[in-house]
Amino acid sequence: MYEHSTRVRIRYAETDQMDIVYYGNYAQYFEVGRAESIRELGFTYKNMEEMGIRMPVVEMEAKFLRPAHYDDLITIKTILKELPTGHSISYYHEVYNENNKLLTTGKVTLFFINSHTGKRTVLPDAFLEKLSHYFTDQSLL
Repeated sequence: MYEHSTRVRIRYAETDQMDIVYYGNYAQYFEVGRAESIRELGFTYKNMEEMGIRMPVVEMEAKFLRPAHYDDLITIKTILKELPTGHSISYYHEVYNENNKLLTTGKVTLFFINSHTGKRTVLPDAFLEKLSHYFTDQSLL
């Protein structure tokens, strides 16, 4: 399993009249988590595009448990529970407040698309290699 955490300060423009983060902004928070987790592995979305891979979102779920408010410092935990072996990858997200209370959970699934053909493809070997050691079976050691 691979986990990464990043922090974001809630901006005023992301809240509604009730001083609560507008639900649509969670897609962007999940995106920040994914992008930063990929960056930690030594890649960026731009690198993936240079390798001829695009990664469109094909499905997103979110469950809102507690609200986040203006000026809160949230932690976005991004988790890969399985090593991607096919044409898709599913990221799980957990958003926490400064008191470590779980606010929101989510799951975002993306496809790997060949930029030239528009057809589904698989995760680039270089990215797969970086992820692989997080998914070794420790019980065999």
